[in-house]
Amino acid sequence: MVSHVQLPPEIQLAQRLAGNEQVTRDRAVKKLRKYIVARTQRASGGFTHDELLKVWKGLFYCMWMQDKPLLQEELGRTISQLIHAFQSAEAQHLFLRTFWQTINREWTGIDRLRLDKYYLLMRMVLNESLTALKMRGWEERQTEQLLELLTTEILHPDSQAPNGVKSHFLEIFLEELTKVGADELTAEQNLRFIDPFCRIAARTEEPLVLHNITRGIFETIVEQAPFAIEDLMKELEEEEDDEMLEGNEEMSAGKERERGQDVPSKKPWKGSIHGAEPDVDEEQGEDDEDSTGPVLQFDYEAVANRLFEVASHQSTPSQNRKRLYKVIRKLQHLAEGFFPEDEVPEKAYRSLQGGRRERKAKKRLPKSRLQNKTGKGGKEDPPPGLSPGSERMRRRRGVGPNPTAHQEQPGDRGRRGAPRKKRRPQGGARAKVASGQEPKTQQ
Repeated sequence: MVSHVQLPPEIQLAQRLAGNEQVTRDRAVKKLRKYIVARTQRASGGFTHDELLKVWKGLFYCMWMQDKPLLQEELGRTISQLIHAFQSAEAQHLFLRTFWQTINREWTGIDRLRLDKYYLLMRMVLNESLTALKMRGWEERQTEQLLELLTTEILHPDSQAPNGVKSHFLEIFLEELTKVGADELTAEQNLRFIDPFCRIAARTEEPLVLHNITRGIFETIVEQAPFAIEDLMKELEEEEDDEMLEGNEEMSAGKERERGQDVPSKKPWKGSIHGAEPDVDEEQGEDDEDSTGPVLQFDYEAVANRLFEVASHQSTPSQNRKRLYKVIRKLQHLAEGFFPEDEVPEKAYRSLQGGRRERKAKKRLPKSRLQNKTGKGGKEDPPPGLSPGSERMRRRRGVGPNPTAHQEQPGDRGRRGAPRKKRRPQGGARAKVASGQEPKTQQ
């Protein structure tokens, strides 16, 4: 009689996570969270690398079996938030490392109909990993460990990450970092976050990785520069408004004390600049039109110097150096105060949205006018009164069509082409006319 061998808890959970019934999968996810909390609380507890790989394989196929979009989003959020069930930063990093290893291993087997759900899962896991870093106060050591993990598993030349994983990660990194830390991170901290991309861009031999880093990281920083300056100006204006409000309140309170009257409430009156209550619809309309959300702040000169440091190294391929030098020039222009758009930072949003279209329209304007004048096909319509033959004759002589330059005279009938200028008689002809001799052609 064969004895029944009990499977490890990780394998049992993985089997239930990949079950056919949604109820079974949902219960397995809840049990997995409780199991992670209970096991990581013990001093001798914790997961091994192989155990977490088994857990992630079950979670991967749990996402695979979920078809409805709204349920996919809910499940992706639940899976990504499992990182907060781990009690230590080392356990969280191991959980993240095994996730990216699982994605790299299973990526080639994902069909195109299921790609979107795993793109969403990657975005949510990256967001929660940055949120966990934020909860620890953006510690420098924890930041370096997370960046080393992401670089090793995704961007390093020896990593097994497919091109699709690399491209999507580079596309969403700054977006998720902006959502999580734009309100708290300083320019120095942001430079620390993009430093691994500077090093990879300088030494990579893959053109696709170089293009995605340049486009998804550095050029995105350049494009967001007007919004970053606008955010700084808004903060300065708010600080000035607060100082003016406090000063006005102190002055009014001092005057009331001198008069012996009660001090009014600190709430400004409606007619004042700071107490005016704008129309709700107008305020919402302005927010919808001009609000662009938080933007990461960068020291553009420091970013340019760091890029130049890695790009000017002897081991940097010439193609990488040439591409990075273009980005460095743009960053240097930003550091000197030259922005990519004309009307920034006052109308940064409008200029970015409509500036390019207006300039393109201005460039196309002369051609459109020319087409309106010349008609269909780009050919000029011959002036009235001229036959096609006379038009060809005018073109051979280099004379352009000008209907207003000459009107048909009675003596011009029978002539072909444009009217010729009358030639003045030569000296011999003048002598014959003066002596009274008539031309031989007259009878």
